[in-house]
Amino acid sequence: IDNDITESLEPFDFSQAVDFQTAYLAGYLADKYDVAEDKSVERANQRVTKSTETEFNGTVTGYTTVNTENVNIQLSNAKAKYALLPVWLMTTKWNNQIYLFAMNGQTGKFVGNLPTDMSAFFKWFAGIAGAVAAGGVFRPRPAGAGRSARLHGGLRPKGRFRGGSLRPLFQKI
Repeated sequence: IDNDITESLEPFDFSQAVDFQTAYLAGYLADKYDVAEDKSVERANQRVTKSTETEFNGTVTGYTTVNTENVNIQLSNAKAKYALLPVWLMTTKWNNQIYLFAMNGQTGKFVGNLPTDMSAFFKWFAGIAGAVAAGGVFRPRPAGAGRSARLHGGLRPKGRFRGGSLRPLFQKI
């Protein structure tokens, strides 16, 4: 499983951890670890270092930018301890591509790469582009009109239209 997916499922509450028993896996498929101990310690050290830097940078306030000049984080006595985490996996096939989804069994957090229907996207985009080309959703305010822009159909939005942005309908998670 890709590190981006597994890291997106975090955090896990280790205060509820119990000793492993093989009976937990009865009737389920499970993967054995596939990363050597030394590589997992190296990866954990990189993540701890990055998280520490991020947390320290977050404590600096009152400035628009922060430039780190020197970082000295020393880690020692790192050990790998394996754990079986409550992660549910699901795969689905759509348009001859396989999509993987994962869920944190403690929090219910769900991640994965959603398949996109490009045909639906281009229809939606064409509709918006057509509306803008035909005069837009908002029309100019007639002379002497109130402070709010008029929508077609005579509806008045609260306040004044000041523009904005469209949130993406199709995004990679």
